[in-house]
Amino acid sequence: MEFLIKYLALILAFLIAIIGHEIMHGVVAKYYGDDTAYKEGRLSLNPIKHIDPFGSIVFPIILYLSQKLAGVSDPIIFGWAKPVPVNIFTVVNNGGYLAAVAVSLAGVTYNFLMALIASSIIGVFYPPEGIFDAFMFMFLFYMILVNVILAVFNLWPIPPLDGANAVKYLSLYFKWENIARFYNKIEAYGMIILLIILFTPLSDYFFKPAYILINMLLG
Repeated sequence: MEFLIKYLALILAFLIAIIGHEIMHGVVAKYYGDDTAYKEGRLSLNPIKHIDPFGSIVFPIILYLSQKLAGVSDPIIFGWAKPVPVNIFTVVNNGGYLAAVAVSLAGVTYNFLMALIASSIIGVFYPPEGIFDAFMFMFLFYMILVNVILAVFNLWPIPPLDGANAVKYLSLYFKWENIARFYNKIEAYGMIILLIILFTPLSDYFFKPAYILINMLLG
C-alpha cells in the first residue's frame, strides 16, 4: 500500500507540474494577443492533449532507472509535456520583448508558486493519520520536489529551455545583439548539451539551487 500511495502521489504531482507549466505559457501568450494555443485546444486541462510520449513517459522512466542502477535510493524524477504553440512574433508586436520574457518565464513562475502553496499546507497532514493523510502528505511532498526541480531545470540558460529564451529576449530588449546571436548559433546543440549535463556528475552542480530551495521549503 505504501508503494502504491507513493507512486500515485508522484505521478499526480508530476502531471500537474508539467501540464500546468505548459498551459501557463499559452495563458500569458493569450494575454498578449496570441491565441494559437487556445485555438488548438492546448489550454485544456485534459492531460491527453499535453502528454509528450518521450518527455512525459520515456525520459522520466529512463532517468528513474538510471538513478536506481546507480544506487540512488530516492531518484529525482522530472520531464516535460508537449510544448504549447506560441507565436512569439504576435507577443512581441503587442507587448514588446519584455512580453516575450513574461511568456518564457510563465511556466517557471507557475512551478515556483505550486511549490510554495504545497509547502504552506504540507504540515497539516503530518504526521499522517490514515491513508488519506498519507497520500496527501506524499502528494504535497512531491509537489514541492517536482515543481522546484522543474523550475530550476527550466531556468538553465541553455536552449531550448525557458531560461535561454528569457535571456535572449532580454538581450534583444537591451539591444545586446551579440548575446541574441550567440543563442541563435548554439540552439541546434542545446539538447546535446543538456543530455551531457543530465547524465554526468555536472548535474549535481546545476541542480544544487534546487536542493537548497527544497530543503528550505520542507524546513
